[in-house]
Amino acid sequence: MTMIPVQPRARALALGAAAAIIAGCAGPPPPPPPPTRPAPVVVAPTPEPALVARAIPAPVVVAPIEEVFEKVSSAATPLDYRRDAAGHLYAKNDSRIYRGKMPPLLYAVGVLEVEVDRAGRVIGTNWLRAPNHAPEVVREIENTVRMAAPYPAPLRLGRVTYTDTWLWDKSGKFQLDTLTEGQR
Repeated sequence: MTMIPVQPRARALALGAAAAIIAGCAGPPPPPPPPTRPAPVVVAPTPEPALVARAIPAPVVVAPIEEVFEKVSSAATPLDYRRDAAGHLYAKNDSRIYRGKMPPLLYAVGVLEVEVDRAGRVIGTNWLRAPNHAPEVVREIENTVRMAAPYPAPLRLGRVTYTDTWLWDKSGKFQLDTLTEGQR
């Protein structure tokens, strides 16, 4: 076989044509990979306007403290509060207060501790010196203390325990040591 000499330019054209023919037979190029998508975002459904209106709390109206409690005390100590409580007891039991100086011999004397919560409710009593010879007086004093509630609310103290001495006359009338007019 004899070879025919080919010029370099013709050779380049022949190779280019052969490459184009081969490339055309290979098929279309593969499609590009699909773009990556972010994860779907789940959005909560928006409530209807009527439901939103119910979710918003009504404005809070704050009444003056004097309207919340029947009476208030600004006492800073149990001793100060004792004066307020004694005045309150006198106001609630005006007809039972012994007027003037008490007689020299009293029917009963008792020392009672009273615990009052922040709203003026009696939450406990404790006898430090009970007039045990007169159990009816013990019951009457305890009943009088409880029936006088609510006491002035101890705003500054929150909760208070105060002590007072009950001076009891045989007539059934009394004075408290805090507001006593003395003895003859």
